[in-house]
Amino acid sequence: MVPDKITFTDKIRKGGSVVVGVYADGSLSPNAAKIDKDLGGIISKSLKKPGFAVKTQFKTRSFVCPDDNRNHVIITGLGDRDKEYARFEAEKLGAAVWSGSAELDEEVIVAINEEDVRFSDGCVSAFMAFGALLKSWNFDKYKSEKDDKIKLRRPEMLSKNKTAAEKQFAELRNVAEGIFLTRLVVSEPANVIYPTSLAEVAKNELIPLGAEVEILKTAEMKKLGMNALLAVAQGSQNEPRLAILRWNGGSKSESSAPTIAFIGKGVTFDSGGISLKPGDGMHEMRCDMAGSGTVLGLVKAAALNKLPVNIVGLMAMVENMPSGSAQRPGDVVKSMSGQTIEVLNTDAEGRMVLADALWYAKEKFNPEIMVDFATLTGAIVVALGHEFAGLFSNCDVLAEQISKSGTATGEKLWRMPMSKHFDEGINSDIADMQNTGKPDVRGGSITAAQFLKRFVGDKKWAHIDIAGVETSASEDLFICQKGGATGFGVHLMYDFLRENYAK
Repeated sequence: MVPDKITFTDKIRKGGSVVVGVYADGSLSPNAAKIDKDLGGIISKSLKKPGFAVKTQFKTRSFVCPDDNRNHVIITGLGDRDKEYARFEAEKLGAAVWSGSAELDEEVIVAINEEDVRFSDGCVSAFMAFGALLKSWNFDKYKSEKDDKIKLRRPEMLSKNKTAAEKQFAELRNVAEGIFLTRLVVSEPANVIYPTSLAEVAKNELIPLGAEVEILKTAEMKKLGMNALLAVAQGSQNEPRLAILRWNGGSKSESSAPTIAFIGKGVTFDSGGISLKPGDGMHEMRCDMAGSGTVLGLVKAAALNKLPVNIVGLMAMVENMPSGSAQRPGDVVKSMSGQTIEVLNTDAEGRMVLADALWYAKEKFNPEIMVDFATLTGAIVVALGHEFAGLFSNCDVLAEQISKSGTATGEKLWRMPMSKHFDEGINSDIADMQNTGKPDVRGGSITAAQFLKRFVGDKKWAHIDIAGVETSASEDLFICQKGGATGFGVHLMYDFLRENYAK
């Protein structure tokens, strides 16, 4: 349950429940010490009880307070006293506070601020509130019985500068709204989210915010020569769509505010086509549109905050199904770029969808930078697990900028290699390229990236393979519910735009 409202205060008022911090050595933080004194030493006495110590960062303990001025005290581990908190750690602290106090049907003040933790990147309370907000989101739309245990609705955050915290959180809350939209469409089943319905979501969510949305249908894409994308879609009764999202928040002069293009793979369900996937885990392929979901959420966050940048977002949406009309292994298609592709495996479909979308973005909008997001390969999960997304790029500066934002937001990336060896591994005997690597060329995520690189020309480009991070395998890695959609990429790219282009 997302809280109705998160507020900020510069005073520790009496009444309700209170969250305080304790360091790894067992000592109370400054604000905890003040409250402990007012409560006659209840907190420090409780910490001396066997098994009650909170030495681990982000762990919580709580107890009913016998003092008439308080209902409950929630103690949260802050780690080492001298630790400098990064932004993502401040968010994780807020998430821990939410988890430790979510069941309290009462007012709660979070008495942790810059007096308690070292933080030099703005107001720590604003980032804690952001983390609490991210943690609170839960997808229970189709459950008959909702999780009524979660009752905390209006947490109040202590801040040394209430006005600054409110301003910073207002921007972060809008970023959260973008993340929540991404999580929602990724979580929905494939009978609810398919190309035409996802296109409608884009229009309904973005047009009221001042963004432009154009939807290309089958006939229009066929006229443009998007045969690679259309080949993937031809086995499904659900027609494909290409949604073009534009946020023109920057200068109208292209020289002073260039266009940044984001392209998302939007396979709303991936059966594998004729190269059918195994039954185990196939239900998870409703999430194969997470790249398009990321683009959608990012544009919403930018529009809500009126970010002074010019963005074009492309959501390339298809459904990959087996039928009498489906593409076959061995087919050859001519992409929009004019390059021909031999289809060896119909389950290597995402790169074909992106091939036409990338080329269209390059030719139509002449962007300064192109970034694509895709749940592209299982190979990236083998390589990096569920903690890092794979980053591929033809530009060292761009890769470094994105990686820096990944560290700041906790949406971490690991840059992967690209080379002539892997590029030659996708050459075809009968066409310009094949859609999977040769049997003797391993590194499936790399060959997929080399495939995409052939459709970006000389543009600065980054490809982010999010196959292992679009849902959470552990509550320790991302701030969301375990097993739920993460919304990976929205905060990452918002920070990238804010730090490098929103001047």
